Amino acid sequence: MKRNVAIVAGGDSSEIVVSLKSAEGIYSFIDKEKYNLYIATLKGKDWQITLSDGTQTPIDKNDFSFREGNEVKQIDFAYITIHGTPGENGKLQGYFDMLGIPYSSCGVLASAITFNKFVCNNYLQHFGIHTACSIRLVQGQTVSTEEVIDKLGLPLFVKPSDGGSSFGVTKVKEASRLQDAIRKAFAEGSEIMIESFISGTEVTCGCYKVKGKQVVFPLTEVVTENEFFDFDAKYNGQVEEITPARVSGEITQKIQRETSQIYDLVGAKGIIRVDFIIPADGQPKVLEVNTTPGMTATSFIPQQVRAAGMDIKEVMTDIIENEFN
Repeated sequence: MKRNVAIVAGGDSSEIVVSLKSAEGIYSFIDKEKYNLYIATLKGKDWQITLSDGTQTPIDKNDFSFREGNEVKQIDFAYITIHGTPGENGKLQGYFDMLGIPYSSCGVLASAITFNKFVCNNYLQHFGIHTACSIRLVQGQTVSTEEVIDKLGLPLFVKPSDGGSSFGVTKVKEASRLQDAIRKAFAEGSEIMIESFISGTEVTCGCYKVKGKQVVFPLTEVVTENEFFDFDAKYNGQVEEITPARVSGEITQKIQRETSQIYDLVGAKGIIRVDFIIPADGQPKVLEVNTTPGMTATSFIPQQVRAAGMDIKEVMTDIIENEFN
């Protein structure tokens, strides 16, 4: 009998538009001969399942079931692709844990740690992982422009610490722009991170581990004329993504080893992606750890799967079946 798989998308942040694109990608990747696929869209208290005929029906939050015709359907597996709250920060993972429904991504603790960029980077620093210097602010806190620039210099980045990386991010090149950037970031989350700018080559590396199998993908190099890898670069084609990255074999192997190490340090599950910057000194620094990476047809992970000579359908099967082996 086929398992019922819900691709869980939506969410309560600006990242919802990205999540819905990823859901379409995942729907196209998963083997429909093996699984009955449904897209679950969660937004606030409105939880809906899209049925095979395109209509929507409410999800019973007591057990994540739904009605299709006269039949009550139970979900066997949830593929979480919410970028932002509640699917990337551990909240939804805790819900599924309580219901006993297996899911694709990291558990509660790993999700909570990696979702908060400041917490994650400081956690990784204790294990010798290099990251940029940063300052954390929570809603209601203020910091003087002089204090920030004295510590981090210019240019610098201001970004939500507890949100995605597509919205609320500003590259600040002039002191007069800092406080506006802080307000913009706080509009997307309750915590923000002000981070030193590191000039260099940006690369990203995907990884997943299942029983009896560990896969670290080829690196992708990110080249954009934009100030940074923003929403337009990601989703409106204003970027060149080169897989495998044009970096030395030595640095490639170092980043792949570090990605695998980070996977274990945070207690990851499913597919993760770690973003790095390689400065002139050749010592890679982690930018962030993404435990629900974008999964559109042109996203980094599908690119890296192809470059590794693998079939994305088989990767999806690995992720799902690992929870039942």
